Amino acid sequence: MSLLSSIHGPADLRRLPANRMPQLAQEIRDFLIEAVSRTGGHLGPNLGVVELTIALHRVFDSPRDRILFDTGHQTYVHKLLTGRQDFSRLRARGGLSGYPSRAESEHDVIENSHASTVLGYADGIAKAHQIQGHGDRHTVAVIGDGALTGGLAWEALNNIAEAADRPLVIVVNDNERSYAKTIGGLANHLATLRTTQGYERFLAWGKEALQRTPVVGQPIFEALHGAKKGFKDSFAPQGMFEDLGLKYVGPIDGHDTAAVESALRKARGFGGPVIVHCLTVKGRGYRPAELDEADRFHAVGAMDPYTCLPISPTGGTSWTSVFGEEMVAVGAQHPDVVAITAAMLQPVGLAPFAKAYPQRIFDVGIAEQHAVASAAGLATAGLHPVVAVYATFLNRAFDQVLMDVALHRLGVTFVLDRAGVTGNDGASHNGMWDMSILQVVPGLRLAAPRDAEQLKAQLREALEVTDAPTVIRFPKGEVAPVRPAVEHLGGVDVLQRTQVPGTKGQDVLLVSVGSMACACLDAAALLTADGLATTVVDPRWVKPVDPALVQLAARHRLVVTVEDNGRIGGVGAAIAQALRDADVDTPLRDLGIPQEFLQHAGRGEIMEEAGLTGTGIAAQTAAFAKHLLPNRGVNEPRAS
Repeated sequence: MSLLSSIHGPADLRRLPANRMPQLAQEIRDFLIEAVSRTGGHLGPNLGVVELTIALHRVFDSPRDRILFDTGHQTYVHKLLTGRQDFSRLRARGGLSGYPSRAESEHDVIENSHASTVLGYADGIAKAHQIQGHGDRHTVAVIGDGALTGGLAWEALNNIAEAADRPLVIVVNDNERSYAKTIGGLANHLATLRTTQGYERFLAWGKEALQRTPVVGQPIFEALHGAKKGFKDSFAPQGMFEDLGLKYVGPIDGHDTAAVESALRKARGFGGPVIVHCLTVKGRGYRPAELDEADRFHAVGAMDPYTCLPISPTGGTSWTSVFGEEMVAVGAQHPDVVAITAAMLQPVGLAPFAKAYPQRIFDVGIAEQHAVASAAGLATAGLHPVVAVYATFLNRAFDQVLMDVALHRLGVTFVLDRAGVTGNDGASHNGMWDMSILQVVPGLRLAAPRDAEQLKAQLREALEVTDAPTVIRFPKGEVAPVRPAVEHLGGVDVLQRTQVPGTKGQDVLLVSVGSMACACLDAAALLTADGLATTVVDPRWVKPVDPALVQLAARHRLVVTVEDNGRIGGVGAAIAQALRDADVDTPLRDLGIPQEFLQHAGRGEIMEEAGLTGTGIAAQTAAFAKHLLPNRGVNEPRAS
């Protein structure tokens, strides 16, 4: 029987002798490599925290002690040690989440998978324990060095340091990487941190002894303190944390379980906020990951663990790669174009631009708010910044989009990757909020390209706008087939007009937003076969609403909007308002993603459940028509 299979919870782990930990760590790495290779998931980060997670659960008593992770993608080892060892459906419907999940275990405290938030949670939990008189409970926050590039983390640190008697242990998992190598002044600082174990004891003794000396004692102590601090900071510049009022332990070899346990026990016994600095290697123990300079196998698809080749290679072109290639072409023609990313150079497709124009790319770390504010500065000075982030992460910088870019009428282009349903990464990563959130921003223009050609064209159109923010958004995965327009009305592309024999006029106007074009065209064929003449249009720029779209709606008997965004406040709602404002009485119904936090599942599964397939769109539209156009006598569309 393996050691790992004998562990059903942290209590079992604590019963094992310390000399068995290296064997357990190796078993965990073997398990992760084999299991994650089958399903895909976050491999490199978890290989790097094996010993660290073992030590955490041997020193602290979860769930009585609260152990929180930032970000949650480094919790696979935590799941294994808390009784969750069936990884056969990791990140798939009915299987384990790729992030902490309170529905799965009482050991999962928070479900965050947006970075830099854990210290805020930890501060609140520690305060609550203090108020409730739970002085024997500890709060432990595990944060990667990449997440410390986020300003939210430093806002929390400022508050954590306020209470010297509040037990809170901050474990900095320093692997010099977020997705790729961590950049910035903080990264440089952490790279040089060292400590002298006797320094605090020496300073405490010196303070007591010298302050007993009349007249000259205090001045001598202050001088020695300053000299010692200066000397120490020359070689061990942890003074940044000490100046905040935080005790510092480290750096510790994060792959030495005994050393990490020892450091954590000291931190646990201190009784106040302590930083434990652990040095780890992302991808540890799996040579292909350790040698991968791009991201150390941060996230992998299903692959052969020996060759590292995909199990099901895709021959399609991704939306991300189309954007990346076009940015390089744009860069050659527009020297004023610069690019900004928030620690995701490779995932958002900007690596080719960085290689071609290294002086015109800025990776600001996991700091989306700063990315947008800095972009505002770049635009103010006469450049045109392109800020490329995942759609879900733009939520974090909404205030800067509104007050720093839009208010100042600045030409900044936002490119939102992974818009709509992303699926397997679960609720926090579905990019289903952007088109609702951004509707309220005055002057902002938002485009949703339907295919690669439109993505290229709309990116270039966005870069011509110098007096307002522009947004281009596209989904995860392979780019959709090119769907040429059969007609242009204003800025609206007509993709198809169908006619029912023996009838005149048009019944249904299907407004297809972005990548929903293929499904809408499939739906139009089904609707036409069942007696509904249907027009399919792509508005291209969905904000503001094109007057030509309002005119088209007036010539149809029913309007149905289809978007891969939450229904509330989205494109459908904006078009409905535009129709009301123009006194157009054509009834409108909107189809989109249910306004709820969706559980992890395949993108196709979620889209089918939401009725956003050709068959689903046709069935719902036919039901609307039957109710709203009773004189048509419409039948339900066929399922195939």
